[in-house]
Amino acid sequence: MGRLMSRGDPVKRSLNVLPDAVAQNPQIIALAEQLPGAVLDASIAVDGLVLGVAPKHVESVCRYLKQNQGFVRLSAVTGVDWWPREPRFEVLYFLHSLAHNARLRLSVRVAEGEPLESICHLWRGANWYEREVFDLFGIEFRNHPNLERILMPADWEGHPLRKDYPIHGHKYSYQEE
Repeated sequence: MGRLMSRGDPVKRSLNVLPDAVAQNPQIIALAEQLPGAVLDASIAVDGLVLGVAPKHVESVCRYLKQNQGFVRLSAVTGVDWWPREPRFEVLYFLHSLAHNARLRLSVRVAEGEPLESICHLWRGANWYEREVFDLFGIEFRNHPNLERILMPADWEGHPLRKDYPIHGHKYSYQEE
């Protein structure tokens, strides 16, 4: 059960969605106070804490977590296609704080055609992760320095990890090259 708080303060209202174990976490409370409305929900999974983040706040949340909470390592960025649910896609950011020996997963739900802000300027390693998500799911990242395919040929049509991608793929002749 989530901890109930007073209805007057918008920060405290936003903390209503946090489970008890998360509502006691000073790092998450500080994040919710610094960026009201950025954290949509929270849960504790087998691999640790998961924060649902509003798409328009993903860059500011990542910047805050890196600069103020010590999450200096981006372990991965990946995507999930939840078709036919809406919003269709989920982009997951796996963060690691070496100083605190803590891991954090950020979950951002986006509709088809809704771009996310790139975090390449925060972690250089995000460059290839975001390109992979773009290539395989078609999720775009605004202000990415080089958003082009990384795994599939440049002229490939479609995005292979989407649930509506043809099961047998598209016919492609390597002999024409």
